[in-house]
Amino acid sequence: MLVATDLWKSYGAKPAVAGVSLTVGEGEIVGLLGPNGAGKSTMVAMLCGLTVPDRGRVEIGGEPVGGEASPVKRRIGLVTQEVSLFEDLAAQANLELFGALYGFDGTTLRERAAQALALVGLTEHARSKPATFSGGMKRRLNIACALVHDPDVLLLDEPTVGVDPQSRSAIFRNLEALKTGGKALVYTTHYMEEAERLCDRIVIMDHGKVIASGDPDQLRGLLPVTGARRLQIEGAFDDELLRMLSARGLAVHASGATLEDVFLHLTGRELRDAP
Repeated sequence: MLVATDLWKSYGAKPAVAGVSLTVGEGEIVGLLGPNGAGKSTMVAMLCGLTVPDRGRVEIGGEPVGGEASPVKRRIGLVTQEVSLFEDLAAQANLELFGALYGFDGTTLRERAAQALALVGLTEHARSKPATFSGGMKRRLNIACALVHDPDVLLLDEPTVGVDPQSRSAIFRNLEALKTGGKALVYTTHYMEEAERLCDRIVIMDHGKVIASGDPDQLRGLLPVTGARRLQIEGAFDDELLRMLSARGLAVHASGATLEDVFLHLTGRELRDAP
């Protein structure tokens, strides 16, 4: 559904994204991970057409994402890191406003707004203003606003920042329902446990490039087998079996290895303060 091919974007002499390719199928959630300054936000901006790549191509269902008036953009929903709502408009009115921007009106617009509210569990708050909502409720309404026009592709940039565990769990259920319904989702997060739970595949970026990709098990297989981990593994497998598995391309990794271990191994442990 979503295909990005060899995307490049520079600001001045420094490339923010350097030759990144990405595919997302129907009913699939792909995680986009990376430390601060890795190029994730620039990547998301190019995927939805807000930023024009210096080189490369983004397609939705085989059609290129073009300039400002490109009709293909109507097939994309964007959930920004910052909550984008009109605080003094009722939740229903927020949804109807966003739906109207996509050309819906009348009964169709009201039905789409009601369906989006129901998906995120806010039907009872349709007439309430976001100014009275908790952070988690605002995040869920923000997602509903990105869904009111029924997009094929949903891009989510850190959608659970600052929400409580109950709201985070509700958002997860919403996204899993969208996946079951055939949507293609790109999900950026700093929470490794979120990527572990939600994502079918994960792409790790650093310094504007893809440094690893695969499903969670494949990524855990990238951890080197050294020290205590090797002793643990060799206690269960002899050397001949390890060589055979390696020759067949099968990864052997220690039990208990996490995506956070993989992330830190690939990107380093030093703190980065990106502007």
